[in-house]
Order: sequence, then C-alpha cells, then structure tokens
Amino acid sequence: MRIALSVLLIWALLGQATIPLAAAFACWLVFVATDHRWPRLARTSLALAALLPAAVVGAAGDGSAQLFLFSALFIFVMLPRIPLWAILGLTAAVLAVMSFSIRSSAMLAQAAVIVIVVLFSLHRREHRLRTEERARTHEAQARAAALDERARIARELHDVLAHSLGALAVQLEVAEAELTEKRDLTAAATRVRRARKLARDGLTEARSAVAALRADVSPLPRALADLAAAHRADHGVQISLCTRGSAHNLNPAAEVALVRTAREALTNAAKHAPRAEVTVSLEYTNSAVRLTVVNECGPTSSDGGYGLVGARERLALAGGTLEAGAADGMWQVVAEVPR
Repeated sequence: MRIALSVLLIWALLGQATIPLAAAFACWLVFVATDHRWPRLARTSLALAALLPAAVVGAAGDGSAQLFLFSALFIFVMLPRIPLWAILGLTAAVLAVMSFSIRSSAMLAQAAVIVIVVLFSLHRREHRLRTEERARTHEAQARAAALDERARIARELHDVLAHSLGALAVQLEVAEAELTEKRDLTAAATRVRRARKLARDGLTEARSAVAALRADVSPLPRALADLAAAHRADHGVQISLCTRGSAHNLNPAAEVALVRTAREALTNAAKHAPRAEVTVSLEYTNSAVRLTVVNECGPTSSDGGYGLVGARERLALAGGTLEAGAADGMWQVVAEVPR
C-alpha cells in the first residue's frame, strides 16, 4: 500500500508541483524511511504530510492536494499504535487549516469527506487489530495444545515404560541371583524367558501409546484383573482384587486414567515394598467409580514420584481426582472419576 501511494503521490506532484505539496511529499518519504527505526519521527512527519496539503486544498484545482491529504490521513489513522486522541487532534487541525484556504460554501462538503475517510480508516484499523488478536489467540491456543500433547505423550511413555522396565529389571535381577547364588540354570532360564515376554509386551504397549491407540482398551474390571495377574506372576506376591457395585460404562479417557493409575500404584508397591501384599478394589457407585490400591509401607516409600503426578494430571483431564498417602503403616492410592 505504501509503495502504491508513493507512486500516486509522485504522479500528483508532477501534475502540480507546489512548495507545500513538495514539502508534504518529503515528509511522506521521511515517514516511509523511518517508520520502523524512529516511530515518533515517522508519525510526526506523516502528520505534517497531512497538514501541509490542507493549507492549499482550496487552491488545487486538479485534486493533487486532496490526494496528498487523504492518503496521509488514511495511513495515519491506520497505524495501530496511534492513540485516538492523536487521530482526533490531527483531524481537527486539518479542518482548522482547511478553513483558511477553502471557501465556506465548500467547507462543509470537504469536512464531510474527511470525516468519512477518518471513520473508514478507524473501521479498517479495528478490523485489522481484531484479526491480529484472533491470530495471536489461535497461536497461543495452538502452543498450549502442543504443550498439552507433549505432557500427554510424556505421561503415556512413563506409564508404559516405567511399568515394563520395572518388571523387566526385577526379572533380570532374580535371574542373576539364580545364576550366581543358586546355580539353577532352569530357574534362571525361566526368568529370562519371562523377561523377554515382558520386553515384547512393553514394546507393543509403547507403540500403541505413541500411536495413541485407544480403540482396543479392555473393559476396566478385565484390565485390572490382567494387571493383578501380571503383577502376581512378575513379583510372586499375594494380590487381591475385588469389585463392588454394578459395572457401568465410562468414557475411554476415564478408563485409561484408572488403569494407568493402578499400574503406577502396583509399580510403586513392587519398588518400595517388594514382598508386601497388595489389595486392589474397584467400587461403582451411582455418581462415580473409585479405585483403591493399598499395600504396606516399605522402607523407601515416598510420595509416589512423577508417576503419580502424571496419573493425577490424567485423572484431572478426565474430571477425576487422586489422593495418595501413608497411614497406620499402609500406603494407599485412591483414584475417583465421575460417572
């Protein structure tokens, strides 16, 4: 737009080269050259580029002064950082200068045209500012969505890898003990085969998590039963699972959150209290579904670490809550999601 207006102003200046119009064109060039580096000087020059043609607008018969005046005034109003009082002040100054150079009979028409130009320019500026604000809002939303997705992927990978690698490490430690202490090759080979199966299952789950596959999620009671059976086989501890109430369907996000919470709680139980009995209970009520995992406090029990933080975030996204803590020598994790 500035290039096109510069060409038009050169054409108008060639048609009627007066001192005020030449000075106005010089101010226009100063504005174009200094707008990004010295904005205050640029805006002052642009205001002068609008005021100087107003002094000769009545004497210009071919409309050159009007072209200079309206172009500079339009660009001045369109600038996003110009306050409204400056726009109104320049408009009033232009009208005041015009009143000395134009006949009173034509003054009203010229004033009406200037007011229309100013109002149109303000409308265009507001439209552009709203468009830029929407673009910034969309960019911020996209950035927030990307951060949420990164957090979700981090939770997915932690939930899968922490469980699989934790169980794998336990199997390999037992296999090492069977070889170095008991010299039992058969038992060690069984543990190695079990570790290989855990690695294969963990890889499959990791691929599913990365691909965000949720269509094949098992029903919640069955998924918890599978977790309990795997935990019993991997760690050789007693684990009890009970379900109370009538099972009802949950949204997939809530079911996945509860399954991941149970897995994280079992992983922590195996890590901090490896030989302690674990109790898992699932309770269906009219308003919510509650999952409780209880085990004895081990000597290294803590607040659950990042795994429970991720589980709490996942439950929050599904509208649920998570509480974890120790009482009377027992460590308890309670997760609840609304029905």
